Amino acid sequence: MGHSYNKIWVHAIWSTKDRRPLIELSVEDKIHQHINQQLREAGCPVRIINGMPDHIHCLFLLNPQRSISEVIKQIKGSSSHYVNQTNLISQKFAWQTGYAAYSVSESVLEKTFSYIQNQKAHHQKKSFKQEYEDFLKLYGLNNL
Repeated sequence: MGHSYNKIWVHAIWSTKDRRPLIELSVEDKIHQHINQQLREAGCPVRIINGMPDHIHCLFLLNPQRSISEVIKQIKGSSSHYVNQTNLISQKFAWQTGYAAYSVSESVLEKTFSYIQNQKAHHQKKSFKQEYEDFLKLYGLNNL
């Protein structure tokens, strides 16, 4: 094979430090736009970003030259710095240390997009903690 091809969709989720509800509707778009820009600059085209006051979901294509951990570390660091430098919120802003990242098949890409798009309606029925535990269970990570 003369060429290398890869197309790895990633659904990444991470929360604010201590899961504090710091991302208010009034600043949500600015934070999402900043993260979108940072992902694109990292060579990771974005399909959608959405979330809740205490966590965020991103669906993006992974740059084959970068690792998931490298990309997410850079995005979380730059977005925390952005929020604090621009005083988007009155408190010190930080993300939780960890994250979850799952590969997404083309066959469920639209379903994942819809799931992320409808976060606010989804979380009227299920807490972030339950959502996160369900993802860990679905991907077989709850017993590690």
